[in-house]
Amino acid sequence: MRKVFVFIVLICISYAEDFEDFIKGCESNNASSCYELGVMYDNGNGTLQDFGQAISLYEKACSLKFPSACYNLGISHQSAQGVKQDIKKAMTFYEKACEYNLALGCYSLGVLYEDKEGFFGKRYYKEAVRFYDKACNLGEGLSCNNLALLYDNGKGVTQNSLKAMELYNKACQKESASACYNLGVSYYKGLGVEVNTVSAKEFFGKACELKKQKGCDAYAELNRQI
Repeated sequence: MRKVFVFIVLICISYAEDFEDFIKGCESNNASSCYELGVMYDNGNGTLQDFGQAISLYEKACSLKFPSACYNLGISHQSAQGVKQDIKKAMTFYEKACEYNLALGCYSLGVLYEDKEGFFGKRYYKEAVRFYDKACNLGEGLSCNNLALLYDNGKGVTQNSLKAMELYNKACQKESASACYNLGVSYYKGLGVEVNTVSAKEFFGKACELKKQKGCDAYAELNRQI
């Protein structure tokens, strides 16, 4: 118990030191310090939790072109954390984060444009494609998978199974369980490639390792067949 207590005390001291350093840094217009201070208020680390103060600090950091701060503002406005829900504002901040090359900002825009519930009751597939493409190129595996699905189904782009396979591969390499599963389905059914049950089993297995239950089920079924 004593060791745990000492450990907790050390954490509190560390937070207090960081808090003071971030205040000084933010006062000097250091974007990273403003962002980190905002995170501390957001999570209640080293200070009382205060969403309003977190928002103010994120706004300052975002104005100083710190992409993660812009992204966090997007989340706050989308989920009504510390502010009223405002999807338009959320998208504005996601767009800034994306402009500053934060993959998650681009991905979040893609999701909102594709989701009819997220953007005024209508899907904007071409816009979704544009932002998923940028996020995918910035290394966001979920975006590569979502973009592959759009190519697979010809939504916002001309249907192209080969392009979809290329994107599923890219996403699977970045450990997107859904992408690995979709690759397995493609090889199993011969969608964009020749039927190859060995490859299908491999990708179903990887999806299973990444905690995708459908991958586990498909892998087990192929084991019974082969």
